[in-house]
Amino acid sequence: MSNQAFLLDEGLPATAAPGDAVDLDGPEGHHAVTVKRVRPGEQIDLLDGTGTRAVCTVRQAGKASLSAVIDRIEHEEQPPVQLVLVQALAKGDRDLQAVEAAVELGVDAIQPWQSDRSVVRWPAAKAEKGRAKWEATVRSAVKQSRRSRRPEVAPVVSTAQLAARLGLTGAGKGPELAVILHEGATEPLSAVVRDFMDESGTPDPTAARPRILLLVGPEGGIADSEVSRLVEAGAKTAVLGRHVLRASTAGPAALVVARQVAGLLDL
Repeated sequence: MSNQAFLLDEGLPATAAPGDAVDLDGPEGHHAVTVKRVRPGEQIDLLDGTGTRAVCTVRQAGKASLSAVIDRIEHEEQPPVQLVLVQALAKGDRDLQAVEAAVELGVDAIQPWQSDRSVVRWPAAKAEKGRAKWEATVRSAVKQSRRSRRPEVAPVVSTAQLAARLGLTGAGKGPELAVILHEGATEPLSAVVRDFMDESGTPDPTAARPRILLLVGPEGGIADSEVSRLVEAGAKTAVLGRHVLRASTAGPAALVVARQVAGLLDL
C-alpha cells in the first residue's frame, strides 16, 4: 500500500537530504494528524508539487502538526508530452468532477473555459473564487492519487481568448495539438493524436515539450460558431467513441486515450 501524501506549500529546502528533520504544520499538518490519524512510526510522502517527493518516517505527532525524518528523496521527471484539459464551465459541479478525475489520471495543466453555452458563469468579480475552488479540487486529487506534480489551473478564458492563444506561434514553442471533442466529428481521437505524435517525432529534451490540448464543451455542447472559430485558429475536431459523454466524463476519457497513444501509459 502506498504512503499517505501531503503537500508542502513552501516546498523542501534546497539542501534537504536523508536524515534531516522536517515539520508539517498549518492546515496540512492538522489534516494529517486529526483526519488521517498519522502516528509516530508511520511512513508518509511529503510532496512539493513540482516533482520532488520526500519519503519520511514520522517521529512525533502533536495536536495539529508532526515532525518526521527524511528517509529518501525522489525526483520525478516531466513526461515528454504535456497534456492539458481545456474544460468548459458546467453546472452541477460536473466541471469539478472532470478536473478531479483528470488530475488522478495524469493531466499536466487545466484551463477553465467560459464557453458560449456554459450555464455557469464566472464574471470578473467571481473569477478568482471559481479558480480557487478548482485549485482546491486539484490539490485534493493530487494527494489522493499520490502524484508528485500538481497541475496548474490557469485563469478562465473566453472562446475568443482561447482562439487567440491557439493562433499564437513563436520561437521556442514546441509542436501543439488542440482537439475539440465533438460528436459531429468524423475522425477518432486516437487517430488525431497518433498523427500528431508521428509528425512530432522524438521529443527534443532541450526544446519545449509537445502539447496536446483536449477541449471539452459544457452540458449543452459547443456552438457551431465556436467550433468554426477554434478550427480557424488551428484546432482539430475528433470524436470520442459512439456514445455522447457528459461534461464530467468526456475529458477524463479523452485523457486516457491521449496518454495511451502518446506512449505515457503502461497498459
